[in-house]
Amino acid sequence: MVYRLEKSILVSVELQNQPGVPLRESLAELARLADTAKALVVGILSQKRPRPDLRHFIGKGKLAELQALVAARDANLVIFDAELSASQERNLENDLGVKVVDRTELILDIFAQHARSREGNLQVELAQSVFLLTRLSGQGIHMSRLGGGIGTRGPGETKLESDRRRIRKRISELNKEIEKVRKDRALRRDKRKKSQLPIAALVGYTNSGKSTLLNALTSAGVLVEDKLFATLDTTVRRLQLPGEQMVLITDTVGFIQKLPHQLVAAFRATLEEVTEADLLLHVVDLSHPNFEHQISAVYAVLEELGAVTKPIITIFNKIDCLDNKVPKELLLKYQPAVAISALEGKGL
Repeated sequence: MVYRLEKSILVSVELQNQPGVPLRESLAELARLADTAKALVVGILSQKRPRPDLRHFIGKGKLAELQALVAARDANLVIFDAELSASQERNLENDLGVKVVDRTELILDIFAQHARSREGNLQVELAQSVFLLTRLSGQGIHMSRLGGGIGTRGPGETKLESDRRRIRKRISELNKEIEKVRKDRALRRDKRKKSQLPIAALVGYTNSGKSTLLNALTSAGVLVEDKLFATLDTTVRRLQLPGEQMVLITDTVGFIQKLPHQLVAAFRATLEEVTEADLLLHVVDLSHPNFEHQISAVYAVLEELGAVTKPIITIFNKIDCLDNKVPKELLLKYQPAVAISALEGKGL
């Protein structure tokens, strides 16, 4: 777990010929993730490279610069805005003398901190276990069952092999428990379908205002914080429309750029609420300087879930931050679309 006492250095690398989020925006989001994980940011380092260095991800010169920055700022944690290999992470820790985590580990840590329900905890543990299994191959081999006598001659079982077996067993157990959760969810969805009430699922980038909108529409009382991934658990509420038709609104976990595949897989039981919905309400933070990058990230996850072809209403939220001015061409580009302020109740 990442704690506030950990003073962190953020590292972001922009790779040539690889489309992605601009370096400044990527670092700003990484800083928000670090803050959400309760890590104190004391330094930032960035680099542009044609490709990642196989040994350290960053070049030798930038590594020396990072070593000096860690020493100068008395940092004990370095966070990379990329997915490091097990060997890269190990090499960096050896050369820097401090803990190193990548973007995936940071997001997994935030999910672990914010999971409240048993279902959420199961899904987070599964994602962490799958991630850990990929890391074991780079941890080295330590003999754990050597000795003398019958049954102990030869290399015995390595620590690496026993760790792999133990984690695979736990992953199997977690998958079985989550499968039970999935079946329970399916039963509840069947009951909702029998009621013939249309289901609309709130989707969007993390911190776009989905929970605020749910509260504004249904008085759900869902936790609202100005932090990334404040809400992980699914909430379903009834909403009566002006024409007296009743619909069900489902709030779901927020998405983010480069959302770890382990989380998408682990939260599939929860995200099935999206795939089973009749309509998607895509909430967009219009006040964000690069909201269209966030829209693309959401569509990427929806495509991975097989839900991108569902009917979608785009909801441009937080117009109160823009003096209530919304370009008409934007509403036309993403139609059907509406502009609202969930916080102030405008446009609902």
